[in-house]
Amino acid sequence: MPDPAQHPSPQRTGTAGACALLATALLAACTQAPPDTSYERDIVAFGTINHLTLYGVPEERAAKLADEVDAELQRMHREWHSWHPSELTRLNAAIAAGEPFQVSPDLAELIARSKDAYLGSQGIFDPAAGHLFALWGFQQDERPTGPPPSRAEVAAVVAEQARMDDLELDGDTLTSRNPKVALDFGGIAKGYAGHLVIARLRAQGVDNAIFNAGGGLQVVGSHGERPWRIGIRGPDGSGVLGAVELGPQEEGMHTSGNYERYREFDNKRYSHIIDPRTGLPAEHIASASVIHPDGATADAAATALVVAGPEGWQEVAKRMGVTLALLVDDQGTVYITPQMQERVRFEQPPTKLIVGD
Repeated sequence: MPDPAQHPSPQRTGTAGACALLATALLAACTQAPPDTSYERDIVAFGTINHLTLYGVPEERAAKLADEVDAELQRMHREWHSWHPSELTRLNAAIAAGEPFQVSPDLAELIARSKDAYLGSQGIFDPAAGHLFALWGFQQDERPTGPPPSRAEVAAVVAEQARMDDLELDGDTLTSRNPKVALDFGGIAKGYAGHLVIARLRAQGVDNAIFNAGGGLQVVGSHGERPWRIGIRGPDGSGVLGAVELGPQEEGMHTSGNYERYREFDNKRYSHIIDPRTGLPAEHIASASVIHPDGATADAAATALVVAGPEGWQEVAKRMGVTLALLVDDQGTVYITPQMQERVRFEQPPTKLIVGD
């Protein structure tokens, strides 16, 4: 999920040391602003370092706003965690017991967003497949070790057919037709959180801000006279493939890749991004980057495009309402939408570039 996406419980995207799928080197301009115009704060949440920059806000007020953002992120982290005790683990326990569960407004909205992404992706983004993510060892704080699950173990979980469309939300009461559903929002939670952070800041009069949730970014406005300029890492996680400028309207940019979170055995690397149709790690696409006004959509779509692969990514992007996408396969070929091609400035021209329809 799942970033299951994904991409993961919210923690699946990597450690605090790894910190980003997107290169942060090109955000250096943010740290060079005069102290009276730029305020920055690192916040540890969702298993990574989140970085908040406010521009044009007096320092005392900016510090107070950052405190509020910190508190909100800690609350989200606690309540959406898929293996530490949380509202989400209580919900999953109720589903397993065949019992209804009363969800909070934020969790209800996260479920609704996840269901929309599931339907738009035709099921290849499926946060209901939490048992698959757990089977592969991606619901724990440490990187999984040892041999991967057997094909028979994987097939048994896939046969449970746990899907998002098994869920029904009536007001604030959630029920499931399938007790094998186990929700894990790792492929969408950080994108949704980024959207909520920027919405909170905008409601309090902040016009220029960037929130980096461990590699998934949400921005609004600009950095003075300069737009927010963001680097995209190369497919092996090192170096900068290219850069884009975001804003001034609110935009989110998320990258899902197989180089930050994985398990390794006998010199073979297994991505944390699981294809719910097969129960196996996604192959062929090393990373996918998506820009969209809504951070939750960008986050979920980036994961879905990795799963869709070179043959299916264009159809999935269209169904999810994504026009700005860039993928890199395991051979270094870049696949890109025409709209994204207009936005990206490559550090070096790709060896092979395939522009979608």
